[in-house]
Amino acid sequence: MDIHSHQFIAFFEPEQAAQLAAKAIVETYPDLVVIFEEGEVPDYLYLVLEGKVLFRKHTINDHYQIVAQANPDDFFGEFGILDGKPRSAQAMVCEGATLARIPRNVLIEILNNTKGSTVLHLFNFIIQRLRVTTQEFVQQVTYKDKMVLLGEMVNTIIHDFKSPLSSIHLSSGMLREMYLEDEDTTEWCDLIQEQAVRMTAMAEELLEFSKGSASLKKQPMDLAAALRRFEKLNRIYLDQENVAFTLHCPESIMVEADENKLMRVLQNLIVNAVEALDGDGGEITMTAQPLPNWVRITIQDNGPGIPLEIRDSFFEAFVTYGKKRGTGLGTAIAKSIIDTHQGQIRFETQEGEGTTFIIQLPLQTS
Repeated sequence: MDIHSHQFIAFFEPEQAAQLAAKAIVETYPDLVVIFEEGEVPDYLYLVLEGKVLFRKHTINDHYQIVAQANPDDFFGEFGILDGKPRSAQAMVCEGATLARIPRNVLIEILNNTKGSTVLHLFNFIIQRLRVTTQEFVQQVTYKDKMVLLGEMVNTIIHDFKSPLSSIHLSSGMLREMYLEDEDTTEWCDLIQEQAVRMTAMAEELLEFSKGSASLKKQPMDLAAALRRFEKLNRIYLDQENVAFTLHCPESIMVEADENKLMRVLQNLIVNAVEALDGDGGEITMTAQPLPNWVRITIQDNGPGIPLEIRDSFFEAFVTYGKKRGTGLGTAIAKSIIDTHQGQIRFETQEGEGTTFIIQLPLQTS
């Protein structure tokens, strides 16, 4: 955007606005450049013309907590300019940014010659912005506290699960060996073992998510074979919920992926769809379609659609609506896994007509 159309410049009378624009120094900064450090003496007010700037507070062990961000048409650094106190946070460019910086002495001189109504209008705007920033910071701290608590809880769950899951795995293995000639028994034993492994993997993925990390064990994966295994593992669950499931996937689609984590994504989306149908039966269709350099997986249901109230925040952690057992973590974990695969996930929904989730993953490169 042009500096003359920036909201900060618009607060002033035309003559003073022209002076500010003329004195401003416009520069473009690459990603991750630090504009100023916490504790530095303030020397400039910054106007964001393009890009984004993050504000971070230094915490223990050389870690940082993001407290706010500035987007195009925002400005920052005004508190240090007005009270002369050291900067209260670090400012770091995110994804590149074009900024206009106005020297402190220039701004103070112009403010001293500005009529009171203009200054009052500017200060009211700054106070409102401070309220919003404070609210965002409180939300981030609350989110972090929830994640710490979640990590401690999952650690306990994993520890308590190890013994019974090991027993289940061992017992089903022994039964399988005893009845090798019985195809039904071996099939059920294989299913028990796979589900036991999945339970452990699900808990470990939840622990990874609470720590903000998502490690992948990517390898070439036959998508059609993986989706058939997924259907087999969920056949009983879907039948019990009276949901008709249809799978369409052509052969010979190869992706580079962590199969266990990708199955976790599909599991979350299928469970969401089943819960949305609320025991009334319904239909879910999963389709895989190869595209140039990508494969697209769609999961379509004929449920009530995603409520308008949560559409904008659907993939955020702890967002849930109308579920008796929902934690609001399933879709957030799903998005983090797809993002780590350098893929994309989105949805299309319409009230009363159902929802379609669209996942795109890179095809395996030769």
